[in-house]
Amino acid sequence: MYREKPYPASNGLSVLITLIAVDLGALFMMVREFQAQREGTGLLATLVLTVASFLFAGLFIVNPNEAKALVLFGTYKGSVTKDGFWFANPFMTKRAISLRVRNFETAKLKVNDNHSNPIEIGAIVVWKVIDSAEALFEVDDYTRYVAVQSESALRAVATQYPYDSHSTGELSLSTHTTEVSQALEKALVDRLLKCGVEVIEARISHLAYSPEIAAAMLQRQQASAIIAARQKIVEGAVGMVQMALAMLAERAIVTLDDERKASMVSNLLVVLCSERSTQPVVNAGSLYT
Repeated sequence: MYREKPYPASNGLSVLITLIAVDLGALFMMVREFQAQREGTGLLATLVLTVASFLFAGLFIVNPNEAKALVLFGTYKGSVTKDGFWFANPFMTKRAISLRVRNFETAKLKVNDNHSNPIEIGAIVVWKVIDSAEALFEVDDYTRYVAVQSESALRAVATQYPYDSHSTGELSLSTHTTEVSQALEKALVDRLLKCGVEVIEARISHLAYSPEIAAAMLQRQQASAIIAARQKIVEGAVGMVQMALAMLAERAIVTLDDERKASMVSNLLVVLCSERSTQPVVNAGSLYT
């Protein structure tokens, strides 16, 4: 397995000045020998000029947040990650790779959730290269590798959770986004560790039921909301009835037998739980007639 290692590149500016000086000296020697019309005119100067000119190919620039991986005849020699002007063996191939932070948004994937409901889901992955050698030499195309593995991780995470939670404490894709994002990030880290990539953030960007079941699931959500609201209303109504009976008994306002208590409870529950406003009926006669 390839691991990034630093390469001791030379300062490019000092090498550039040296090579220019050598070229100028070689040209001066050639002019002097041609003027003197010596035998074998300028052979040494020409050789020096040729070698010095070839060495210019060893100069290269590393931009901020960039790395250059150096390969000599198929052998990885190291990487230069510090920005600046550098010189290395001109026979080395210098492969540039960006170390900047990148965003990747997956396509809207159609998968089944934990309850086998078809859903559409998408995610945004924020990542960057941290090991130039692994990114360049361990995988064929690291950007394509990130894209494929991101979709694979998203599919795996989506199948572990239901779209909606139907019980207390159940994790779901729609209500527990933080937990789902953490699970997605962990799955991505496990998959992208082999290509020298660090996952900075992963979060769900799109979540919806598939069109073929969206209407039915909307009715289900509405029904669940109605049931939850009704439960809350009934709990409140029972508490109010209990409080009313307790206060009547405590203050000795009226004494009711079990039958009249049941009638009062029934009337109060109808008033408190009814969807429409009730019409009061005043009993002008005796309570027991």
